[in-house]
Amino acid sequence: MDFALSEEQQAFRDTARDFAQQEMAPNAAHWDENSVFPVDTLRQAAALGFAGIYVGEEFGGSGLGRLDAALIFEELSAACPSTAAYISIHNMASWMIDRFGNPEQRARFLPALTTMEHFASYCLTEPGAGSDAAALRTRAERDGDHYVLNGSKAFISGGGTSDVYVCMVRTGEPGPKGISCIVVEKGTPGLSFGKQEHKLGWKSQPTAAVIFENCRVPVANRIGEEGEGFRIAMKGLDGGRLNIAACSVGGARFCLEQAIAYTTERKQFGKPLNAFQALQFKLADMATELDAARLMLHRAAASLDAGSPEATAHCAMAKRFATDAGFQVVNEALQLHGGYGYIKEYPIERIFRDLRVHQILEGTNEIMRVIIARHLTGG
Repeated sequence: MDFALSEEQQAFRDTARDFAQQEMAPNAAHWDENSVFPVDTLRQAAALGFAGIYVGEEFGGSGLGRLDAALIFEELSAACPSTAAYISIHNMASWMIDRFGNPEQRARFLPALTTMEHFASYCLTEPGAGSDAAALRTRAERDGDHYVLNGSKAFISGGGTSDVYVCMVRTGEPGPKGISCIVVEKGTPGLSFGKQEHKLGWKSQPTAAVIFENCRVPVANRIGEEGEGFRIAMKGLDGGRLNIAACSVGGARFCLEQAIAYTTERKQFGKPLNAFQALQFKLADMATELDAARLMLHRAAASLDAGSPEATAHCAMAKRFATDAGFQVVNEALQLHGGYGYIKEYPIERIFRDLRVHQILEGTNEIMRVIIARHLTGG
């Protein structure tokens, strides 16, 4: 068991950190305030290899592992969790095409995705199927060499903006075995979008419903065989959960650093705030929880890279713990800033708003507990 990073890992971690601090951090407040989707910055990230982190090198990917991705997303999210999280979702959709697509599909879709010439969205959640994803109702009826899609997806990051939508649709029987995975391209007749959602956080990425009304999609766009969609979706979510955990760790790390700096500078009763033992203990607990979250995240990433049968449970544990702990660290950092933590001139409130949703998406933390419990009990 070696906790040291390789020279290569240190190099791309440092590259991610430099990019985050130079290109993302100075603009993050503006993106948040004005709901800007930072296309140019995203494409700069893609030029560094961050749009196809674990896509094969054949079509422009970086060919890295899940632990490598965790290091990258921690650094990116220390500057802007919202933008980092969109990059994670784009990577998840691209990986699903790379991992489960045929050679023609990979050659057709991946080059534009790994450069972010095209943006990708992952479409699983529906208005009536959130935590119970296997109950999804969007239907795809076979009609010759096309499927005809009817239904809708909810809360889709990139909705209305992305060029490629990796969608889970029902082609067969009720339950998970009747679900297939289909890529729907922007501009397809019958594809439309709902209004842009006004959200608490994650404001640098558009979010909208994706609507299918007699939407004709070629059978050639189906990823894998009919009935394999739910398995593909869950495989994608294992990695997505790790990335969201990493985004929580990165955002919380930044807020802890801010809290340490603020309590060093701010004086009350004649001495710095962090000279008071009660606040020292709070900072110590925040640092400990954050380090525990990072260790769980890296163990889960290594488990997924190794193809361990424990990987799904490890990913669920890491996501549950890191997103809960990360939000709590940010909340404590805001408290340590007092009234200053509550105003927009300080970045804590933005991170607070961005990290709250991490406990909900990629499977709620309640569902993470279900996954863990089933693993423990064989249920």
